[in-house]
Amino acid sequence: MINGKRIVVVLPAYNAEKTLEATIRELPDLVDERILVDDHSDDQTVAMARRLNLTVEVHPQNRGYGANQKTCYAKALAAGADVVVMIHPDYQYSPLLVTAMASMVASGVYDLALGSRILLGGALRGGMPIYKYISNRFLTITQNLLIGAHLSEYHTGYRAYSRQLLTALPIERNSDDFVFDNQLLAQAVMYGAHIGEISCPTKYFPEASSINFRRSSIYGLGVLRTSLQFLLAKWGISRAPMFQFPARP
Repeated sequence: MINGKRIVVVLPAYNAEKTLEATIRELPDLVDERILVDDHSDDQTVAMARRLNLTVEVHPQNRGYGANQKTCYAKALAAGADVVVMIHPDYQYSPLLVTAMASMVASGVYDLALGSRILLGGALRGGMPIYKYISNRFLTITQNLLIGAHLSEYHTGYRAYSRQLLTALPIERNSDDFVFDNQLLAQAVMYGAHIGEISCPTKYFPEASSINFRRSSIYGLGVLRTSLQFLLAKWGISRAPMFQFPARP
């Protein structure tokens, strides 16, 4: 716990057997519960998670990264989480920063904290492929122009949310695919959430999950579509279902 707030870490997993133990080993003791949702892996991710005494939920068929997160957040909220930290179990992001990120939200200063790979140049030092870095920069600059949140990146998979924010946003209307992350962040901006960032070192290696060029291209187009939908909703021209929620008081 932090400030009397219950901290739950969620791990959306797919074929994470080789990296899961290293990720869990570095989670801080202040975490009250660790929930892994397995999206029908082909390896021994589930068996490994149970050996590590995680709370485990298994999808009977592969539903996609976004659908995995929807289950993660539903399970965390049902477990009484006040702060939910989402970290990938592929050991690409440092679990050691969970305390810092959870504290940013548990303090009440932020509704959402992002672990940024871009701040202080961590992405390239960690081995991010140059085409992914260029795409990240292009999409982030474009989104800052359209959405106006002035973030260092919109594409990190390391995030901490307040319970209040997760329950306020209609995340079930978001995609079941990779663009889910970006849609949720756009929803948070539209809602008026206070968003903070922290520099996060990252590691790229063969066992770390990464989508291929084709899937990256589909994701990029989805990001641009999300940004345009945000702009149309902001201008009152057209409001996509994912942006249909009451304004923040």
